[in-house]
Amino acid sequence: MLAAVFVLALAADSASVTKGAALYTEKKCQMCHSVAGKGNAKGSLDGIGDKLSAEDIKKWLTEPAEMTKKANATRKPAMPSFAKLPAADLDALTAYVSSLKK
Repeated sequence: MLAAVFVLALAADSASVTKGAALYTEKKCQMCHSVAGKGNAKGSLDGIGDKLSAEDIKKWLTEPAEMTKKANATRKPAMPSFAKLPAADLDALTAYVSSLKK
């Protein structure tokens, strides 16, 4: 029983990551960021899932001005907020970015 729940959780997580990857492309995140060498190399997200918690990633997506100040980031242009995304889309984008580990 526990194994079945674990498999279902992995499948749901995998679907969320896949949806998040599609949103990353749809929202043109690659204009400022790169993943696996594709996109703007100045904003590489490779390994970001090892550096930031899912909570911090979600904050970068929803409160980028606050997170920019907190991190003393100076990169331009400023990151837009994705706070108005539907909750499921925001969770999926967070899952995708969180999955970017080395």
